[in-house]
Amino acid sequence: MKGLVIKNTGSWYTVLTDDGSTVDCKIKGNFRIKGIRSTNPVAVGDRVTISSPSTGGGQEGVWITEIEDRRNYIIRKSINLSKQSHILAANVDLAMLVVTVVKPETSTTFIDRFLASAEAYSVPVILIFNKTDLLDEEERHYQDMMIDLYETVGYECHAISAEKGDGVEELRPLLEGKVTLLSGNSGVGKSTLINLLAPHANQRVADISEAHQTGMHTTTFSEMIPLTSHLSPLTSHPNSWLIDTPGIKGFGTFDMEKEELTSYFKEIFEFSKQCRFSDCTHTHEPGCAVLKAVEDHYIAQSRYQSYLSMLEDKDENKYREAY
Repeated sequence: MKGLVIKNTGSWYTVLTDDGSTVDCKIKGNFRIKGIRSTNPVAVGDRVTISSPSTGGGQEGVWITEIEDRRNYIIRKSINLSKQSHILAANVDLAMLVVTVVKPETSTTFIDRFLASAEAYSVPVILIFNKTDLLDEEERHYQDMMIDLYETVGYECHAISAEKGDGVEELRPLLEGKVTLLSGNSGVGKSTLINLLAPHANQRVADISEAHQTGMHTTTFSEMIPLTSHLSPLTSHPNSWLIDTPGIKGFGTFDMEKEELTSYFKEIFEFSKQCRFSDCTHTHEPGCAVLKAVEDHYIAQSRYQSYLSMLEDKDENKYREAY
């Protein structure tokens, strides 16, 4: 029996089968995907084969027996196990990264690390700047500068207020017929946004910690939420899904070689074609077109610093939190 993994609680996986039923499954302790060292070998968005309840000893004995090849996935380094990765979601058509200028502030380093990881696995990204209703004049100017930066690089950006509902309707057409990963720091308003886009989801919303201006974790597991309230068989389902993931503080890079990093920063890659040396690291070499572009402000200093921080990750081979 085949189906789609729509929820991962850490110990159980909920699978929507091709006939429209949902089944809770487990995986064998030694189940691993060849070539991927992951804390979660099965991810939300995976197409899988499961054992039949009739042969598996009832629903409690249903096992995931096979994973179909993935089109792509979004991966990050595990916080506690630096040698392992954590797969946020698989088979994603689009990623929406929700960021905020205040309460909490999303760092450009975090944004850039997410964008680079998505580039590495061929997942398009749209940046959603939330909580515009909280911004004063100076903060709004800073947000406009960030939007200008990322749009210039080549990323679509939207400024919204999920709390007020401003700009949210403009997002709906972008989600139609797609599996969309929703990610971001804790407290940026992902749950509030999901409740507007899919009211039947009833996601819990928590207050921001006043002491640290950070979000309280309300999502503790990854889940696919249909953009309609009725789950019909996959053959007739419009296949518009939101994937909600737990809020993350840092985004450590994984499975990226130093020589590949340049290609995950769109503007750096373009200027790198003009470098004197083909193996230029863009850190000190003479005739480096990237360093010249940074000096001439054609490449933003924040983007270049993010690139350097990811190089440092590879040098030190450890997880670095990006605030």
